[in-house]
Amino acid sequence: MKKIGLPASLTVRELAERLGVTGTQLITYLMQNGVAAALNQSIDFDTAALAADHFGFEAESEEAAAREAAAGSSASGALRRRHPLLDLSGEDPSALVARPPVVAVLGHVDHGKTSILDRVRTTSVAAGEAGGITQRIGAYQVERQGRLITFIDTPGHAAFTAMRARGADVTDIAVLVVAADDGVMPQTDEAIHHIRSAGVPLIVAVNKVDKDGANPERVLQQLAEHEVVPESYGGDVPVVNTSALTGQGIEDLLDTILLVSDVVNSPRANPNRLAVGTVIDSELERGRGPVATVLVQNGTLRIGDNVVVGPVYGKVRALTDDAGRRVKEAGPSKPVQITGLTDVVTAGDILQVTETEKAARALAEQRTNEQRAKIAQPVRRITLSDFAAVQGETKTMTLVLKAEANGSLEALRSQVTKLEDPNVTIKIVGEGVGAVGEADVNLASVSGAIVIGFNVHPDERAKAAAEELGVDIRFYDVVYQVTDDIERSIKGMYEPTLIEVYQGRAEVRRVFMVDGKPAIAGCQVIDGRITRAATCTVRRDGREVGRGKIDALKRFRDDVREVARGYECGISLEGFTEFAEGDVIETHVTEQQNL
Repeated sequence: MKKIGLPASLTVRELAERLGVTGTQLITYLMQNGVAAALNQSIDFDTAALAADHFGFEAESEEAAAREAAAGSSASGALRRRHPLLDLSGEDPSALVARPPVVAVLGHVDHGKTSILDRVRTTSVAAGEAGGITQRIGAYQVERQGRLITFIDTPGHAAFTAMRARGADVTDIAVLVVAADDGVMPQTDEAIHHIRSAGVPLIVAVNKVDKDGANPERVLQQLAEHEVVPESYGGDVPVVNTSALTGQGIEDLLDTILLVSDVVNSPRANPNRLAVGTVIDSELERGRGPVATVLVQNGTLRIGDNVVVGPVYGKVRALTDDAGRRVKEAGPSKPVQITGLTDVVTAGDILQVTETEKAARALAEQRTNEQRAKIAQPVRRITLSDFAAVQGETKTMTLVLKAEANGSLEALRSQVTKLEDPNVTIKIVGEGVGAVGEADVNLASVSGAIVIGFNVHPDERAKAAAEELGVDIRFYDVVYQVTDDIERSIKGMYEPTLIEVYQGRAEVRRVFMVDGKPAIAGCQVIDGRITRAATCTVRRDGREVGRGKIDALKRFRDDVREVARGYECGISLEGFTEFAEGDVIETHVTEQQNL
């Protein structure tokens, strides 16, 4: 029986990929043995080991293997869950060598993230070619004390987590930038949640220390309040004071990155194997065709290699580094642009080198068929009722909280964290003020969390992402309803609850007067559908101005039960008549459904 290393926890999708079986086969086996788990839901080692045995594998703990490797001075750094193709557990420890650490820089808007990245690049140019850096490819390497550091230049923490939602796990260290004159802001707090979810070491760069009004000590106090405890406060988070404008502290920051890498990560890879990496960016470029920026994470990528990226295959025609130079090969932690793919690929997709072009084409075709099959099947969501069905073991309930105001968020957090049970831990991996966005859905996906919205609604991109990733988003307008549902789930007594389900939106194009009042809204349905049984919320410039059930729904002069997207209709509401042109009527229906 073939042995396979498994972590303490992994998703059903990851286990299926490691075992070489389809997600449907694995879910069927789990359900037959009393485990209701969706593709994106995590299962523990014992459950995974039983499934592995059923499919002909003998499971062993990766943690135990990592401890044994560490005892032999051949550990590859802190154990982290990665895409199966990026997993080093199957590598010969003697073949692993040190590689440059990969760093992501996150932080609040205008706190100087981009300026620090630019300063790091220009600091490194003095040690490079006279022409300097000629282009930016989304990732680059700098040199410090004869050693290389790779920086990933992402748009922010949303992209950082979106890549992880696709199975990519490229970052070894995260640098959190906080402005000394501004302190911890909402996006700073959100970035902290995303970094914690990634499970990577954290370094804080307190930037703009040269500005009037800068108060680095206040920043440290605020960070401590957010459970990011600096070393000077007795914690384990290194803090470096910087100024991207003058260059103060930039070299100290690079030194700290190298130190953390040596002490915490010790990242390693095997350069003498077929390359595996992650797509950082991709575009269709005139004259060059599909171009992808790839971070090589294991092995060495060479010109002429046959590659497959998701459902796309090709042969590497050219490799270009971040300085615009043509190179013949790229080893671990090296970012390069590649040409030769047959189509544009998606950021976060995994690049894999195959022995032959035929193998690459066959693998790409297999993945295309799998994607089509996945689209044809409804996505099963992770719900509180699933959570309640798992009996007799210690469990962690993971949540992302969103509310319309800070006061509501604090009240919601306070009530949720008060819930206690000896067998359940409630873990809040993300929270914030405002509508549920795509970043919240991505965070919930990679964390196996349920999104709780309090007096807020999702935007269109968030709804689409939730459907694709199988993330459950539920909305409430009364705090005790949230806590009651969670408490019943914890006790295994979850029952269906009445919830409002979004149905459609119509825009008011003309208002018709009745008895001198604007009583009927002439509308066009712009999303979803409108039904006679719906309840409506009227929004003006994004603000709610009225609510009511539909009193009449007409097409021309006829009463109708439903109007589809793109069609015009007349709507009148019970208890609301003050329509205005440009109003948006959002409809929803009440359904009995599990959270």
